[in-house]
Amino acid sequence: MAKRMKEKAAKRAENRDMRPRAIARYIRISSRKVRIVINLIRGKQVNEALAILKFTPKSAAPVVEKLLKSAIANAEYKGLNKDDLYVAEVFADQGPTLKRMRPRAKGSGALILKRSSHITIVLDEKKEA
Repeated sequence: MAKRMKEKAAKRAENRDMRPRAIARYIRISSRKVRIVINLIRGKQVNEALAILKFTPKSAAPVVEKLLKSAIANAEYKGLNKDDLYVAEVFADQGPTLKRMRPRAKGSGALILKRSSHITIVLDEKKEA
């Protein structure tokens, strides 16, 4: 049934991205609102990104800041220096949507969509030229 399982698993393991990352799932903020914040820090050094998030007056900023600190901690655990890190990739995908009803006129109802998101931050070391 499954031929060459060990070879396939080894090939997947060698192709896996080994950069430090952090993922926050099921965050109860719309991914559209989160993207406004994450676009501010994409490609920045981690110290600069933390400073930007600290003073950004958006509801997603504290969540992204906590996630960035988690990614930095993961990188330091792998033995990377915090000063050499930058935000290589950051993206927010749509999570599951909670559907709720609000009563409206004449016995009808209006659908309320409570959206959620999955946020991912991938860090990388800057290359010395």
